[in-house]
Amino acid sequence: MSDQPEQEKPDRSRVQDDRTGRSAAAARMAQQASWVDQQIRVAMAKGEFDDLPGAGKPLKDLGSSHDPDWWLKKLVERERIAVLPPSLQLRKDDAELDARLDQLFADAEVRREVEDFNARVMRARYSPQDGQPPLITMPRDLDETVAAWQQRRADRRTARAAEAAPDPAPPRRRWWQRRR
Repeated sequence: MSDQPEQEKPDRSRVQDDRTGRSAAAARMAQQASWVDQQIRVAMAKGEFDDLPGAGKPLKDLGSSHDPDWWLKKLVERERIAVLPPSLQLRKDDAELDARLDQLFADAEVRREVEDFNARVMRARYSPQDGQPPLITMPRDLDETVAAWQQRRADRRTARAAEAAPDPAPPRRRWWQRRR
């Protein structure tokens, strides 16, 4: 180590301009507003702000009262999220279960999915449902559901095989048998 003190570097943002007496940072900030205004004027002259979507239309919900959950309501609206009571959600899941099972490939996956559905039904049956629609969804029989899935799977395979099989071509006529 040396015994000499380190030279302090001057802070460039605090350096005074000899002509104006202001710091360089203050001068840049003063010029930035006019620079932005100039860029906007140039863009307007080029017509870059013409035909923007929503031009001339009022902003949505501008005058309505303040709602602290506005962002949540917009998210639900934009993403089409449906929050249903458990009894209605289970009805919907029951109606869509076969289509969801048809996307699976193994018996174990189908069994797991049906067991999960049955567990949710039983949980909803034993939980209080004050003020909600009645729960009419029943648990599915595991073996029957798997057998029905296997049957639908076999039907799809035979349908695909029938589509892939070439049509028997009509017998080819000889040149002397063709009529003109």
